[in-house]
Amino acid sequence: MKAVRVHAYGEDARIDDVPEPEITGPWDVLVQVGAAGVCRTDLHILEGQWDALQRPTLPYILGHENAGWVLDVGSAVTNVAPGDTVIMHPVTSCGLCPPCRAGQDSHCENSTFPGLNTDGGMAELLKTNARAVVKLDASVRPADVAALADAGLTAYHAVRRAVPLLPPGSEAVVIGAGGLGHIGVQSLKALTGAHITVVDTSDEALALAKELGADATVNPHDLRPAARAVGEPFVEAVVLAVLDITCGGAHVVFDFVGERGTEITGPAMLRNRGSYYAIGYGGTLALPTIDLISREISVVGNLVGTYQDLAELMTLNSQGEITLHTTTYDLLDAVQALHDLDAGKLTGRAVLVPDRG
Repeated sequence: MKAVRVHAYGEDARIDDVPEPEITGPWDVLVQVGAAGVCRTDLHILEGQWDALQRPTLPYILGHENAGWVLDVGSAVTNVAPGDTVIMHPVTSCGLCPPCRAGQDSHCENSTFPGLNTDGGMAELLKTNARAVVKLDASVRPADVAALADAGLTAYHAVRRAVPLLPPGSEAVVIGAGGLGHIGVQSLKALTGAHITVVDTSDEALALAKELGADATVNPHDLRPAARAVGEPFVEAVVLAVLDITCGGAHVVFDFVGERGTEITGPAMLRNRGSYYAIGYGGTLALPTIDLISREISVVGNLVGTYQDLAELMTLNSQGEITLHTTTYDLLDAVQALHDLDAGKLTGRAVLVPDRG
């Protein structure tokens, strides 16, 4: 079968012919991939950022946002059957360790993470396990939902955790309206009564955010001329614009970028006792401890959501509350899709679809 594989860090992925995976254990589920999402994490994987944490054996197949149809199952699997349409939670969990028993399967002590430390779904077939699959209605097209398995799930998880902090009339700021952020905006609309301000450097992404329910938008590029005119630092101009819109700062800032300066501007956009939710990554957060103490602000890290989060997200998707804006590429065009993502050419999310011909 065709597969998109990492061979060396600092290099493009390659399209390889590899053996098809097979059922070997009682809880295995073999899925015919209908679509695989293209994520900024894939770029970080190719850069080598995840190597120290995940230690995968190279080469291996990328792809941690996957949906498709069940092809075969192990002898103990009863929750899905061949022919079922499914989306996969990105982590294959054991169900027996303390985190799994507590419903925190994302932190399973015996997990594998297809696409990060074992073969993923940028291929024609994917082997996962019974605990990872969420059965969908047969009418669902995998290309319409695949990226919800991580981008959607991560964004929803962050918003779900912040719901107690965002009653009606509160202020939420979303930094980055791309693949994760546009799901974050919809999650905020579905779960909270917050006023939503979105910050992004792409007019196309901001236009999409407005369509999806954002109340206000800020493009930092638009502030450069005004900042120069008054001799004001550019970063300060962005922060002041958001503080003005939010009447003194956000109750919660959701940073879906986490690098290239947003880790500096994000915390500065908070009001006292506000919370900075880090979702995107790649940068370094540096806050004086006196600010944490005197302003009682919080910094909250957010990993991918739980199986229950994914089930809730797919319910909202079926109700039309949360949908994906996607650009589709053939599986064989994966390298181009990754380049387009890296160049900021995508609005929403890219998905790879294997050729069924």
